[in-house]
Amino acid sequence: MGMVSACAYSGAYPTGYGRYMKNTEGVPEVMFDRLQASGFTHFQQSGTGAIRKYYNYVRVTPMVQPLDDLGQAWPLYDEMAEAGYYAATLDTGVRCEITVGAKVAVHRYTFPEHSSARVVVDLSCGGLAIELGRTVPLRAQAESMGHGRAQGTVVMEGVPLSVYLEVDSPGWRQMLWYDRRLIHGGTRLDFDSIRHTTLRPFGMMFMGPAVAGQTIEVRLGFSLRGCEQARQNLERECGHAQPAFDRVHAQTRARWGAHLDRVQVEGGTPARRTVFATALYHALIKPCFADDESPYWPTSGPYAFDVCTMWDIYKTQLPLLTAIVPDRAVELLESLIRVCEEEGNFPIGYRMARGADRFFRQASALAHTVLADAHTLGLPGLDWNWALVHMVDDLRRLYGEDFFEHGVVHPISHTLDLAYAHHCTAQVARALNDRRLADDLEARSRHWANAFDPRTGLLLDSDFYEGGKWNYSFRLLHDMAARIKLAGGDEAFIDKLDRFFGFGAAPVTQPGRRPSPAEMAAGYALNRFEGLNNEPDMEAPWAYHYAGRPDRTAQVVNAALTWQFGTGPGGLPGNDDSGGLSSWYVWASLGLFPVVGQSMFLVNAPAFARSALRVGANEFVIETSGHREAPIGVDGIDRDPPTQYVQSATLNGRPCTPPT
Repeated sequence: MGMVSACAYSGAYPTGYGRYMKNTEGVPEVMFDRLQASGFTHFQQSGTGAIRKYYNYVRVTPMVQPLDDLGQAWPLYDEMAEAGYYAATLDTGVRCEITVGAKVAVHRYTFPEHSSARVVVDLSCGGLAIELGRTVPLRAQAESMGHGRAQGTVVMEGVPLSVYLEVDSPGWRQMLWYDRRLIHGGTRLDFDSIRHTTLRPFGMMFMGPAVAGQTIEVRLGFSLRGCEQARQNLERECGHAQPAFDRVHAQTRARWGAHLDRVQVEGGTPARRTVFATALYHALIKPCFADDESPYWPTSGPYAFDVCTMWDIYKTQLPLLTAIVPDRAVELLESLIRVCEEEGNFPIGYRMARGADRFFRQASALAHTVLADAHTLGLPGLDWNWALVHMVDDLRRLYGEDFFEHGVVHPISHTLDLAYAHHCTAQVARALNDRRLADDLEARSRHWANAFDPRTGLLLDSDFYEGGKWNYSFRLLHDMAARIKLAGGDEAFIDKLDRFFGFGAAPVTQPGRRPSPAEMAAGYALNRFEGLNNEPDMEAPWAYHYAGRPDRTAQVVNAALTWQFGTGPGGLPGNDDSGGLSSWYVWASLGLFPVVGQSMFLVNAPAFARSALRVGANEFVIETSGHREAPIGVDGIDRDPPTQYVQSATLNGRPCTPPT
C-alpha cells in the first residue's frame, strides 16, 4: 500500500506491462507477440478494468543505442519477480533490476561493454500505447543540477508529480533533451502548456562508456508537493550511504513479510496455498497511501489514492484491511473524509487525479458502509461527529436528491445503495444519540423495497452498470427477511437463486475472440451468474444462507475456489480490481464472508484445516474437525475437492447462533 510502484513498460494492457489490447468482451486480442519493454515506468493500477488511466510516469530506459531509438521495445528474458523486486534482461544485454520503497524507486542496471551507454529518463511518458490510452502532461519543468542529480515536475490529470533523482555514473555526462535531441549546455526546460497534438518527448540523459558488468544505480524520490519534498523522501528512505538498492530491497521485503504473515493457513494442497498467498499479496497492493503528500490540502496526515474503486473493494477488500491493518483502514477513511471536505462528496473511485465525482455511475454512497463498520468496531482516530456531518450531507448529492424526494432512483441499483447507506448512517447517528436523525434515516432506508417488482421478486427494469437486474437482485440487504418475503418466500427465493447459478441447466458456451453483438446479447439474456469478476455477483452465493440453504452456498463457493482460480496465467477469473477479487478468495478460503455495514460474518466450510488472522495484538483462529483435503493430480493441481458443509460452529467455546 505504498505510494510508488514500478514496472516494465510495453504500453499494453492491463498495466502497461503485458501483450494485450484493452477489451471488455471475449478473449483479449494480442498486441505484441512477445514480452517486451521500452523501459521501466512508475505508478500503475493493479488489476483494474478499462478506466482509461494507467499512469506509467517517468520512464527510465537503459540503452546502448542512440537517443533516436528511444521508444523502441526490446524482448525481455530471464524475468524474476517477488514482492518488492523485479528483474529481467533486455535483448540489448542490459540486466535490469528494480525495487521500491514507500515513496522511492531504485533501479540497478548492469551494462555490457560499450563505448556509449546511457540511461534516459522520459518525463513525458504516460498511459498506454493504445487508442485513447495516452496521458499527456499539461505543464512540466525539468532541471539538470550536475553531479548526477536532476529533478522535474509534470502536471498529470491536474496533479503535480515531482521527482528528484540521483544517478551513480562516475565520469558520465548528463544533459537535458527535447524531441530526441540533446540540449548541450542547457540546464532547465519549462513548458507552460502542452497539448496532445504538440507534445514532443523530453527529459534527462546520463551517458558514458561502460565496461562489462558495470552497474549504474538510479534513485528516484517522488512527491506530490514539489521537488524539495521529493528530495527529502529520497534521503529519508535511501539514506546517505550508497549504493542503496540492496538496503531498500531488504526494507521492502521485510515490510511485505510482516504484512503477509498476518494471515496464516495450515493444510491444503501446495497449489491452493500458492493461490491463497498470492491473493493476500494482491489484497495489500492498493490503495496507495501517500502520507503528508496531498496536493489539495496543505496539512499533514494521511492521503490515499488509487481507490479504484469503492464499488470493487468495499464488500471484500476493505473489511480485510480493517481486520489485519486497522491503522491503514482508519487512515483511508480519514483521507476520504478530507476528500469530501475538499471536493464536496465522498468518492466512489479516487485516483491520483482531480475529480471525486468520477465513477459516480457505478454506485452511490458506498463509503457509508465502511464507516459504519469502523464505528461499530470502535476503531480509534476518527472524529465521528464530523464524519456523521459528511455522511448525512453526502446522502443528498447526485442521485441522493431524487431518492430523498421520490424514494426511488434510476439506475435502480442506486436505490439499493442509498437505502443501505441510510441504514448505515442511522447506526452511527443512533450511537451518537441523535435519535431523531437516526429515526428519519432508518425510515428512508426502507425504500429499498421500491426498487423491486413484487410480481417477479426481482428488481425493476432499469439501466445497470456492468450487469443486469438478475445480477443485482440478490444483494445482501439490511432486511433479508422482508426481501425474501417480497420474492414469495424461501422456496421461491431459492428457485430464483438456483436459476441464476444454473443448477440443472446445460453448460454455457463461453465467447471467443471478437464475439458478435448477437452472441454477447444471447449470453446476457441467460440472466446467469457471470462469475466473481462481476461485482454484484460477489455476494450472491451467500444469499442462500438467509433462505436456509447454506449447502448451496458451500457448493457454489467450493466450485469457484477450485475452478475459477489457479497458479498460472489466467489464474484469476477476470480483473482483480485493485484486490477486490483476491480479497474475496481470502475470505472464502477462511470460510467467512463479511456483510459490510452490518457487523456480521456468514460462515461456510473453510478451504484449510486451520487458519489464523493476527488482529491487532490478538489472534483469531479458525479450526476445523473432519476437514478433508482435496486429491492432487499428477500436475500438482487440486482434483475435484469434495464439497464440505458446516455442521456446527462455536466462538470462544460458545455455540454460534444465527441473528434473529
